[in-house]
Amino acid sequence: MPTPHPSPRSPRPRPAPPRRGRGPGSGSGSGSGSGSGRRNARPRWGARLVTGLSVLVLGAGGIGHAVVTGLETGIDRIDPFKDMKNRPRGGNGTNLLLVGTDGRDRITPDEKERYRLGGAPCNCTDTVMLVHLSADKEHASVVSLPRDSYAEVPEHRDLTTGRTHAPHPMKLNAAYAEGGPGLTVRTVEHLTGVKIDHYLEVDFTGFMKTVDTLGGVEICTAAPLKDAYTGLDLAAGRHDLNGGQALQYVRSRHVDGASDLGRMQRQQRFLAALIKQATSSGVLLNPVRFRDVASTVLRSVRADKGFGTEQMLELGRAMRGFSPASSEFASVPLENVSYPVKGIGSTVKWDAPKADRLFQALRDDRPLDPHRTARPGPTAVPVAVAPERIRVQVYNGTSKDGLGRTVDEALRATGFDTTRTPLNGDRGELARTLISYDPRWDRSARVLAQALPGAELREVTGQGPLLKVTAGADFEKVRPVRAEETKRGEFDTVTGDQVACP
Repeated sequence: MPTPHPSPRSPRPRPAPPRRGRGPGSGSGSGSGSGSGRRNARPRWGARLVTGLSVLVLGAGGIGHAVVTGLETGIDRIDPFKDMKNRPRGGNGTNLLLVGTDGRDRITPDEKERYRLGGAPCNCTDTVMLVHLSADKEHASVVSLPRDSYAEVPEHRDLTTGRTHAPHPMKLNAAYAEGGPGLTVRTVEHLTGVKIDHYLEVDFTGFMKTVDTLGGVEICTAAPLKDAYTGLDLAAGRHDLNGGQALQYVRSRHVDGASDLGRMQRQQRFLAALIKQATSSGVLLNPVRFRDVASTVLRSVRADKGFGTEQMLELGRAMRGFSPASSEFASVPLENVSYPVKGIGSTVKWDAPKADRLFQALRDDRPLDPHRTARPGPTAVPVAVAPERIRVQVYNGTSKDGLGRTVDEALRATGFDTTRTPLNGDRGELARTLISYDPRWDRSARVLAQALPGAELREVTGQGPLLKVTAGADFEKVRPVRAEETKRGEFDTVTGDQVACP
């Protein structure tokens, strides 16, 4: 039977920052630490994609035509589809390409200092996401395309030199530098076989204001997150992030060894949280709040000429019935995360057969993982250790017959490896449920405490890997938990309710 894995003794979790109302420079994630060398490191930040998806969520949700028409005038227009030929065949539903560029000309010196945004821009795309809204407006699929993806770009005119280039290989994010939005769209269509209907290009200037206008966005993390380059510093637990802290969260790539791939998953969690906040806070149905948020968002957006009032209204009507479970997030299946290419360097090579299946699902207007999209049941709390790895012995600490078996079965139902033989305790009538554990297995104990909120944690040196739960009179139910490292769907797919806070 599996047993908990021992872990080095870690410090007790710090309390989460206060909820709401913090200024941009306050809180543990304010990024106001010292170290000029770190400030000069140029992080590859992905905040712009969140602003782009905000347009989808906040675009028109039930607000009148006249209001949306007024907001439309704030959008900077571009034409990425000009003179495009030999495009993929269109399908059902709507496909949007969300592009975040590396521009930073509107950042104030104070913001550069506070959020570690030093360095020169590369005039390239930092983040690329493909969003598919189904024809029946029942779900949205968001696919992250790694910025360093190996790509074959078609013939094009270099915007800087004016020279015409023959088709040649490069990293996906470099297509913007050579050919702007037009070459970026053509390259993505060539890679995916998906016809792009609309293009949204965003920066992060309005991102912080958007989050603050929403009142902050709640993020849950099972483990502490710290990135010296961005200043991100979050304890495990729930956090209401203001705009500046949210910016640090979505652009951090030195939290773990996963680099950009881990950052993409954190961006997906943030988008799910953003959808949850927007659809549950009433902003889509409140004309005053809607206009405040939408006007902030749209001032930071560049969009194709066809993305106008009617398209925003259509998206808004679709979003009125949305919830986090209506959205699903996936990453392109990869074959090699360090694929060397002469003259380019290390690139990310896609797993062609699996990627083809993913994009075929988008072309066919199908959910990427229909079983997960429709799955019932309560949302589980994300935890750092899979409950299947945690061995538990349950005791009944009260005179209530059958309580031990009830607790044992409930813990087993959410994944814990219980002994299935609950015992009677010797503590008489225990008022509060008790978890005793060896300090070498403190991470496992904290996971068990997440499933038994309010339980007392007590260290017992030498107890070993078996955790002991003595059920008290306060026991009501076991809260479902899930491991963050739990395997996702075929395309690394998760639904919004799986990654947003429960």
